[in-house]
Amino acid sequence: MTSDKAHELKSKFWRALADSPFLFLQLDRDPHTAMPMTAQLDKDADSAIWFFVSRDHTFSPGGPATATFAGKGHDMFARFSGVLSEEKSRERLEKQWSPVVDAWFDGKDDPNLLMLRMDLGQAEIWNSDLGFI
Repeated sequence: MTSDKAHELKSKFWRALADSPFLFLQLDRDPHTAMPMTAQLDKDADSAIWFFVSRDHTFSPGGPATATFAGKGHDMFARFSGVLSEEKSRERLEKQWSPVVDAWFDGKDDPNLLMLRMDLGQAEIWNSDLGFI
């Protein structure tokens, strides 16, 4: 695949994920942790995504993780790996906060709130029009 097509496929993936930010996430050390999660995206960040969880959540310890994604029309699929770690930036929390997230917690200062960042590693993306990278 040419670098232009690879770039186009990567762009289509980010648009598809933004359109439907739901994916399956699991800790690599235990595949039984797989569960649906909502990815918090930043249009200017193409190497990280964020998740809000409680401090006692399965994912709270962080570590290597894998996500799988299927786009709304089932024409885009992806699997990508990365490392989950606590996001401590208040600026990032403010940027990613939304009314949907607020419904799950007692505000931004909820002591049980944990924001995780997934620094992305290797990815495989499939698209019915452009193929695979």
